[in-house]
Amino acid sequence: MPLIKVQTSINELEKSTVEALLQRLSSTLAKHLGKPESYVMTALESGIPMTFAGTLEPACYIEIKSVGTMKPEQTKNMSQEFCQQINQELGINKNRIYIEFADAKGYMWGWNSSTFG
Repeated sequence: MPLIKVQTSINELEKSTVEALLQRLSSTLAKHLGKPESYVMTALESGIPMTFAGTLEPACYIEIKSVGTMKPEQTKNMSQEFCQQINQELGINKNRIYIEFADAKGYMWGWNSSTFG
């Protein structure tokens, strides 16, 4: 049910870099939300045309979605940790990363031919 989707303007990423990053994001998201990692999905799309602050310098947009309610302290902590991870792994400045947090109602999230509601 938790999802972290990363979109970046960086074009060419090594497969090993992508796989390692996705695995770290998965375990980190499970830890922050207190949910089993067996439900966490990660996705990364590179080479997405984007601007930030009117420039084409490397940028990143992250979506974090989960069934339930994320608390303000959780989202603040996640923003700090995920911005740090993306900065270290991809070299994108933290001030060029946006993160959208979204809570989903269980009946609005499908899995395994059913929903969580």
